[in-house]
Amino acid sequence: MGEKPSDAREADRRGGPGHTVLFALALALPVAKVTYTVGGGDAVRDVLVGMEPGNWPDVVLGMVITDPLLGSVLGVVVSRVVFAVFAARGAVPVGGGLVRAFRRAALTVANPLAVAVIDACFFGPWWGLATGLAAYALRQGVVVEYRTGRRHSHHDSGRAGGSGHGRASGHDPDYAPPAWLRRAAAAEQAVALTLTVVVLPLLTVVSALDGQSWTTIVDCRVTYGAETRDARLIELSRKGNGVVGWDLDAEQISNGLGCVSEETRYVREPWWRA
Repeated sequence: MGEKPSDAREADRRGGPGHTVLFALALALPVAKVTYTVGGGDAVRDVLVGMEPGNWPDVVLGMVITDPLLGSVLGVVVSRVVFAVFAARGAVPVGGGLVRAFRRAALTVANPLAVAVIDACFFGPWWGLATGLAAYALRQGVVVEYRTGRRHSHHDSGRAGGSGHGRASGHDPDYAPPAWLRRAAAAEQAVALTLTVVVLPLLTVVSALDGQSWTTIVDCRVTYGAETRDARLIELSRKGNGVVGWDLDAEQISNGLGCVSEETRYVREPWWRA
């Protein structure tokens, strides 16, 4: 694909485009979700202050665990980014032998299996199976590239002086995968890049603007001065036997008692229907 092994390895060590995309989404996603859900303006500041900084990651977590497609794609991307980082540091054993083959298999399977289990717990077994297989396939492409020498680990490249020859350069000279596997490894790079820089950001934007709350909406008794009335709150935190939330009607932070969760999390129409 025209990319030097040393350039690819350095990109892997830094996490590649996946690291940059994930970091950017983690920063922008909570603010974008809250802004559209509560209507922007001072409401965003009030909600974020009411949540307290320690609860801000709850916005991302709420989006991920309630959207099967977003959660699954994120799991696949994170699995590959983590594996590429460790592979660039020499974690993928090369060469022949039963022990090395077993270690390669274990390293390649462990994380996709964990991702599959988590996904299955949230979204069901079929989502878990699809996510695990996709994560495994993308990891396998990384293994093929390191074993064939298209990429070199940082540890082995330094030891070999960047020569790119023999076992010391981080690849197995006796390993000759069939042509179809080499083509599959190249295709894996294109698929991984597309998932990371196109599909994942697109899904996060859709999720941020879908008009659903990132957390539970509750019906509570709220007291304003001498008046007590029922109100719908976006739950921000639990305080004692009550809830601190954003009052959707009064458009302010309120304390609710006797709260009951609603089945729906829709607050407004999605952006593309508004």
